[in-house]
Amino acid sequence: MRSVWPLTVRGTGALVLAIACFIVANEASIVELMYFGILLLAVVIASIASLYVGRRSDAVTRALTPDVVPVGGDARVSVRVEVRTALPTAPGTWRDALPKGLRGKAEGAFPALGSGLRGGERGGARSIDLVYAVTGARRGVHSLGPLTVRSSDPFGLARRTVVFSQRTPVTVAPAIVELPPLVDYAGATGGMLHTTTDQLGQGADNLVARPYAPGDSMRRIHWRATAHRDELMVRQEEQESTPEATVVIDRAALRWSPEALRAPGADPGFEAGISACVSAVARLVHDGYAVEVLDTEGTVLVDRIDGGDMTEVDAMLVHFATITAHRDDTLPRLSRLFAGASTGPIVLIVGRLDPADSVAIGPVSHHSTLPLLLSASPIGDALDIAADHGWHVAAIGPDRDLGHAWANAIGRGVHHVFG
Repeated sequence: MRSVWPLTVRGTGALVLAIACFIVANEASIVELMYFGILLLAVVIASIASLYVGRRSDAVTRALTPDVVPVGGDARVSVRVEVRTALPTAPGTWRDALPKGLRGKAEGAFPALGSGLRGGERGGARSIDLVYAVTGARRGVHSLGPLTVRSSDPFGLARRTVVFSQRTPVTVAPAIVELPPLVDYAGATGGMLHTTTDQLGQGADNLVARPYAPGDSMRRIHWRATAHRDELMVRQEEQESTPEATVVIDRAALRWSPEALRAPGADPGFEAGISACVSAVARLVHDGYAVEVLDTEGTVLVDRIDGGDMTEVDAMLVHFATITAHRDDTLPRLSRLFAGASTGPIVLIVGRLDPADSVAIGPVSHHSTLPLLLSASPIGDALDIAADHGWHVAAIGPDRDLGHAWANAIGRGVHHVFG
């Protein structure tokens, strides 16, 4: 915390006038001017003293609700200022500095305080609570603060500015866009549909149980078999019937822009890709799929999230708040990651996509029950070529409706790009 106590324009004028009175009184031997100068000087000193004698501001704490703010989402910031004062104070103003990643109006009136010696307050301590709202504007981890409090004396001669250096980190997560469920489309096997079909005519007594192994979900525990065998048992069929999906995002800066390398939120195209990625994960998990998130290099960005586990989706958003692009371009080698494997839906999010890339990733579609390709910058007939290889394709971007693109990609092979 640092403090400064500059004089106001009125206070500066009073000080200059007092000095002038001393000079004129000395030169002209006018005693009355000397008395007037002393009076002005005493008022200025008293004004300054009233602002900081017996008054001390200790600390600032902040709390956010919710503690993670999505891009475009709102949060409530509660600020508590600890103040100790033995003398009454005049009202003032406060302002909390907002980073570029947040928007809002963080300023207002700071209340006047009575003497802390009244009411038995120990040391004159009390708390001032301030509240304001912010909106997430740019993905990343940003800092709120410092908080500045300004107050003046009753005569308006002096002004005290207190700057609290404490800062509070705020996580701005990528926005999740509501996407249509896969089960609404003919020919698309959704997680909820798959699970329901597998369990038709099946009661809990008919499920085959096996001993619990590290890594098994607690939701798969077969409690009746556990009580009978006196050891943890899990439902074998439930585990085997869980449909799986994979979401892959291309992080190569070559396919987005150099800004995507520098900091989260710097490249609008990359931000659209990140939003598409987390939105696809949220949709698939909600539909009952167990989802794994990779980049085109094969790096696991998010460990497997079990179907329906939306708590893990929230944790994923915190992780994706700081993800940036990298320099390596590994999209042409993507087919190696899926060689010899077969899985459910594969959602691939890329930036720039040219016809040669579409040919290179063509074989990947044969390893998926529903291959979805979302490109932020398709070139030429790249999407048509990818569709010919079996991909369901769509163009995405900061100026395009992601939900509409997703629906068209599922509903038909090619979603034409509109300018």
